[in-house]
Amino acid sequence: MALYPLKFKPRILPKMWGGRKLQSLLNKPLPPDQPIGECWEIFDFPPGIVDKSVGWVSSIVANGPLTGVSLHELVLQRYPDLLGDVPLAQPGGQFPILIKFLDAREDLSIQVHPDQKYADAHPGAYLKSEAWVIVQSEPGARLFKGLVPGTSPDYFKAAIAQGHCERLLNSLPVKPGDVFYLPSGTVHAIGGGILAAEVQTPSDTTFRVYDFNRVDPSTGKTRQLHIEQALECIHFQEQAPTPKSLDHASALHVMEKRLVHCEYFDLEEIRLPAGATEPLSSGKPVVWIMIEGNAGVSVDELPQPVTFTRGDTLLLPAVMKNARLHTASDCHWLEVTFPVGASQK
Repeated sequence: MALYPLKFKPRILPKMWGGRKLQSLLNKPLPPDQPIGECWEIFDFPPGIVDKSVGWVSSIVANGPLTGVSLHELVLQRYPDLLGDVPLAQPGGQFPILIKFLDAREDLSIQVHPDQKYADAHPGAYLKSEAWVIVQSEPGARLFKGLVPGTSPDYFKAAIAQGHCERLLNSLPVKPGDVFYLPSGTVHAIGGGILAAEVQTPSDTTFRVYDFNRVDPSTGKTRQLHIEQALECIHFQEQAPTPKSLDHASALHVMEKRLVHCEYFDLEEIRLPAGATEPLSSGKPVVWIMIEGNAGVSVDELPQPVTFTRGDTLLLPAVMKNARLHTASDCHWLEVTFPVGASQK
């Protein structure tokens, strides 16, 4: 059987800093009376990485004949049809990207993720580079990205001990549509009042340097910090580049804007008017994250189109039979593709 556009069951994660926007704005089914901070849309992790699992923690297909099959099973059994010539992230066969939504009712911790050099020297640590696209934000919302010029490791360490290290970070106001690329080694924190789509390499390695002295209500204690590891990972002499947008129009009045181009993924913004019908080329996998609108993709294998709307994430395999896109309303989505040759530890 040929593959078709795949939806997956989301992984809902309670977080002390989370809220309820994933349900109210993106229609995610949330458990009641809990602050929910993350919704993992597409994920694939080997044993021991997530919650000390004994097996793979992987997305489960939620539509069509493959309902109930894990993404990891598809990677192992249908690799060429699913991914074409895009390399896997791990020797064990890990899907090369993690897609999630973040709902920050409060500030997240100030943190950093390791680069490849650190990961190579520390078993169990994995490179993490990520991009945020702001979906919704409250008035005055901001985030932290990168250190102010001239900040030394010793000065930053002293500021952490004194409880005001956020003064040494660049504080950036945000609005819907803003894009922030955070390569590994960039100290950062997403701020309260922000709902964001996140595209990242498949890693869950995070080193906290400061958590605003908050107490975790589930434990009655402050959360663990990882100051020495973080100081080793932060790129003190480098500033994260600002993505350069590149707009261009293509067939059927499609407006495309390149948001991020990096070693691990490409991220574009797509806008398409209502009533458009467009054949989809094959050969490369694509992930679509719908921000606004209603559309469907039909293939020969399915009697009905696979529909997607605001908050949905769709994986388009590299090989599908006669795939065609139809828009029922004006649509706006994010498109993730994979540079051939990209790989992570």
